[in-house]
Amino acid sequence: MKDDSMADVQVAESRNWLSSWFQWTPMSATVLRAAEKKILSCLKAAYRGWYVDIGSAVGTSDKIWTISLNQESPKTPIVMLHGLGAGVALWVLNLDYLACHRPVYAIDLLGFGRSSRPSFSSDAVQAEEQLVKSVEEWRKEMKLEKMVVLGHSMGGFLAASYAIKYPDRVAHLILADPWGFPERPADHKPNLPFFYRAIGWLSQTMNPFWALRLAGPWGQNVVEKTRPDIMKKFSSVVNDNEGENVVAQYIFQCNAQKPTGESAFHAMMTGFGWAKNPMIKRIHEIPSDVPVTAIYGSRSWIDSQSANIKERRPDSYVNVQIISGAGHHVYADKSDVFNAHVEKACQMADKAADISSGTCTVEEKTSSIEDTTSEDIDVKK
Repeated sequence: MKDDSMADVQVAESRNWLSSWFQWTPMSATVLRAAEKKILSCLKAAYRGWYVDIGSAVGTSDKIWTISLNQESPKTPIVMLHGLGAGVALWVLNLDYLACHRPVYAIDLLGFGRSSRPSFSSDAVQAEEQLVKSVEEWRKEMKLEKMVVLGHSMGGFLAASYAIKYPDRVAHLILADPWGFPERPADHKPNLPFFYRAIGWLSQTMNPFWALRLAGPWGQNVVEKTRPDIMKKFSSVVNDNEGENVVAQYIFQCNAQKPTGESAFHAMMTGFGWAKNPMIKRIHEIPSDVPVTAIYGSRSWIDSQSANIKERRPDSYVNVQIISGAGHHVYADKSDVFNAHVEKACQMADKAADISSGTCTVEEKTSSIEDTTSEDIDVKK
């Protein structure tokens, strides 16, 4: 794998303002890099990590941290966009399975994880456009003609926005418990867990994860105490030695830095659980020939019913799956079932690519779509 230590130093140098905090918030690019490497060391497949220079997409010299697996495969590539406060390492339960079949790319969105942290607009529309533009600039640098785009939570919102702006680049849109789709009813009180309700109330004027940074050297402990459920999700693959909780360390380090991406999310949100510009009002703008798969957790606080994508796209392929027993982090709660649904969508993209290149017939494509629509995915336990 390419050595990225010097690039980390260069990105970290753009965050010198943190030195004025007297090191209260123990942000360390080195610790973040080490935590990510430890989590990804659980992978069976080889991966590569490097910075992709996207120029002045938002800031003066923006870089997107990228990992890839199985780049040599001729199949349709999949690009994975994480949710708020996350990063590439939290896809660890999905990468091996997906990379068995195709090229896989996961990126730290601009303003998050190990990527550059430029200042975004405080306007909801402009902040969304800036984030979407950064993804497109990354795609250009990677020279990917067409790709399956998978986004979780906030990443799902941005993936849908990307599909509206650049539909010719999207072979299949996969929404994993996407944030920001339904409209916010004036008299509705969202069924959010206490943790998210507290964040929503406090983040009316402050960024969502301000408390982690305020906690300073105890920030990682805050993650461990408030979200032990997230640590548990990865316990099957991430083995911590001597009580070190590397997942909590990774999440804290992702959010201990200058919160520019978080500020962009704050600009786009209203009450944490909702978007100022709900995606459901725009989902019809995605051309009808772009297939959509939406995967929800049955126990998630995201409302899958009010954001009825099928009703808004009656003449398009829309496959909605609700995974029993999974919560908002559906990709980790039931990773085996989730992975199978994602790969099924990717196979549709492969079939469409074969038709475009003349290697299969229209009849074969029709049969494939019908099978995908009607077939329940059976995953052995």
